[in-house]
Amino acid sequence: MSNPSEQVAESTADREVVITRVFDAPARLLFEAYGKPEHIQRWFGPRGWPVTLCEMDFRVGGRYRFAMTGPDGTRGTPFGGEYLEIEPDRKIVYDNAFETPGAERMIVTITFEEDAGRTTLTVTTLFGSVAMRNAHMGAGYEQGVGSGLDQLADLVAAMQEEESS
Repeated sequence: MSNPSEQVAESTADREVVITRVFDAPARLLFEAYGKPEHIQRWFGPRGWPVTLCEMDFRVGGRYRFAMTGPDGTRGTPFGGEYLEIEPDRKIVYDNAFETPGAERMIVTITFEEDAGRTTLTVTTLFGSVAMRNAHMGAGYEQGVGSGLDQLADLVAAMQEEESS
């Protein structure tokens, strides 16, 4: 039995990061951009770090595996997880961890709230621990997600253009 004085309780709020962005696009296009590998490879991750490994089985219980390659050509550590919940055009929940021994997992929830053709996309990341959250934030997690969302905006604009032509 562990020593109760060594027990650590961390609130969910201390482990969470929420990033919100409004897009001039319908939720269905944003959802599609999250659900197809050919789209993921065009926007996911920070600019200059393209997804060069993209394996997806986009269904509840399906798994995914990604890796990005840096500007110097070095491939980053692969990461992936399982799709836990999928509500078309409304919500995607998945877990995620690097493929390294003992890597902590995070749970990512993406919600799409459409109003008059504009969609509020919210990325809520629940890290496995406060230490994991702090390490990711210190490594530029928020900026990396933001850069990816900038690229997502470009992609959905192109998708809308294709639809209207």
